[in-house]
Amino acid sequence: MLAGSLAAALVPAGGRPAMAALEYPLRRPLAADRRFTSPAIEAEISRVSGLIGDPMLAWLFGNCYPNTLDTTAEVGVIDGKPDTFVITGDIPCLWLRDSSAQVQPYLPLARNDPALRTMLRGLISRQARSILIDPYANAFMRNPAMKTDLPWALQDKTEMKAGVAERKWELDSLCWPMHLALRYWQATGDAVPFDALWAEGARASIRTMREQQRIDGPGPYRFQRSDTNAIDTLMLDGLGAPTKKVGLIHSMFRPSDDACTYPFLVPANLFAVAALRGLAKVASEARGDADLATLANDLATEIDFALSRHGTMQGPDGQVVWAYEVDGFGNTLLMDDANVPGLSSLAYLGAVDRQDPLFRRTEAACWSGRNPYFFRGKGGEGIGGPHAGLGMIWPMSIILRAMTSDDDAVIRTCLKILKVTHAGTGFMHESFAADDYNRYTRPWFGWANSLFGELMLDLVQRKPALMAHDVG
Repeated sequence: MLAGSLAAALVPAGGRPAMAALEYPLRRPLAADRRFTSPAIEAEISRVSGLIGDPMLAWLFGNCYPNTLDTTAEVGVIDGKPDTFVITGDIPCLWLRDSSAQVQPYLPLARNDPALRTMLRGLISRQARSILIDPYANAFMRNPAMKTDLPWALQDKTEMKAGVAERKWELDSLCWPMHLALRYWQATGDAVPFDALWAEGARASIRTMREQQRIDGPGPYRFQRSDTNAIDTLMLDGLGAPTKKVGLIHSMFRPSDDACTYPFLVPANLFAVAALRGLAKVASEARGDADLATLANDLATEIDFALSRHGTMQGPDGQVVWAYEVDGFGNTLLMDDANVPGLSSLAYLGAVDRQDPLFRRTEAACWSGRNPYFFRGKGGEGIGGPHAGLGMIWPMSIILRAMTSDDDAVIRTCLKILKVTHAGTGFMHESFAADDYNRYTRPWFGWANSLFGELMLDLVQRKPALMAHDVG
């Protein structure tokens, strides 16, 4: 059941309702039906909504920001320690990537909210246990004793273990828990989740990344799917396209869960450098674990060097940009995908400096006709990818463009597109058709909702004057 109105729930410090109740009915579940409630989150909704002068954006924020906690977080206890299982939304499984990203906007409030800290501790622990089941898996079941019930994964030709929902090897799947660990440590200074279990999961992650450099052989991973869709399976007996072994880490699938064209996914390798260095910081500061820190830093240094030699390409205009994928033989792919990590999201992840000229050139190329998955239509413009098909724009790309821009005009344009392409639902979607935003995929997609909430938090701090008015 849905609560009556956002106006009734959100009354800023000045005392005025955030918006008219009849015009903007609240889309959140009733309080009794919410999976997790945090007083700090409720106070933040009220505070931030009062700083947003555009009533529709305030309404969207009130719906989207708490959506992960309201609808996707399942909190319990395992072996006397907190356990948190975060589903993606309409798929009832935990993706290492999505679950990490979905809780990002709550981290700044965790220091002063014990319940929120416990929830996040539980997720960090669940991710470590999941990695130890199978570090090559991207998604996991709620019950670790259950085999997958995802229809598309039932016949996959790979080593499927109990507890694994899908086994697509995606380098970023192991990077995201490292990224979450660093952000949690920086936000809270709480060392409790970084116990022996966490360290064991971190070591398994580093071993797997080392295996997927494939320096001493192809490694143990194979994957094939009996599907006519080429983006869901791997060539050459499940190993993927050939590569020259140059020190980069193979990622057989992208963060979209689509197969790579060339197995060295550059944005994932750039993310790995930052994530490993973050892991080293947590290992050193929270655990005093110098050995783990050295393992992480050494691998990060190797990847960074390989990227400097093999990760860039010359575009059609002669400018050097980051490639999306390479194979080490000199073959390169210029494109971008809306999923994170992609080339356009590198600054958001802290993998590059947002003012770095190489990043800015690359971002400009991705937001142009040089990217085959950049689409423009009546509903707006943005980046998509093969996963949802041609002409389908992902709101995530628009959100990230606003988050990495300092130009008020660019940000305002992004916000205007987001205001209409939710198609009256009050939530972000996976994608929408460029010429008909009423045609969209995934009505319940926790990551996109959290990311929109994160954007609003960013803009009320970074661009208060812009956010104090209706954006049109």
